[in-house]
Amino acid sequence: MKLISFKPILILLLGLLAASCEFDNFEAPKSTLSGRIVYNGETLGLRSTGVQVELWQRGYDLFQKIPVYVDQDGSFSAVLFDGDYKMTLIRGNGPWLDKTDSIDVQVRGSKMLDVEVSPYYHITNSSVSRSGNNLNVTFTVNGVNTSRALEFAAIYMGRTIITDAVRNEGRHLLTAQNITLGTPVTVQIPIPASLAGRQEVFVRIGAKTVGVPELIYTQSEAY
Repeated sequence: MKLISFKPILILLLGLLAASCEFDNFEAPKSTLSGRIVYNGETLGLRSTGVQVELWQRGYDLFQKIPVYVDQDGSFSAVLFDGDYKMTLIRGNGPWLDKTDSIDVQVRGSKMLDVEVSPYYHITNSSVSRSGNNLNVTFTVNGVNTSRALEFAAIYMGRTIITDAVRNEGRHLLTAQNITLGTPVTVQIPIPASLAGRQEVFVRIGAKTVGVPELIYTQSEAY
């Protein structure tokens, strides 16, 4: 009869148990980095999770990025370990000029950070009023850096605050030929039948730059 030695198995089990205990005692990150994407100190409206920033930390065997998605109101937040990080903006991801320089970020406890960008276009003086089953909308598209042409502006309507070019129940498009930069645009548009009976309709105005996938928006508001 062949005898089976249980000693190697016991050593293996003890090793796994020790590793499991070490994993259970692993301390989770507790520090918070919060911030905003801004232009002239004003938070920019974006598509929810459409834009992200990247955090990198040196000094470890694995040098990997930490993706941080930006909310539609232009804010972002990440829970991290204390340390020194490099923040980068992905080229061509946001509706602004590429920001090639990384940003040094030191996280110790809680950290607030505003990331200043230069958008191609910016929407100001927006106002919306509701009249029956119509919306009266006024806004101005301003050229900040017109190295790329304006493609269109659009008014998006939805059921929830998460309303944009991807998530909406209706839109009204204005081509660039119908927009004069720096001059107010006023339109009256019908509310889609799927939204007309609702007490609140969320509205956002967006501007699209030629060759840039993401739009810049006003903040989402209910009317």
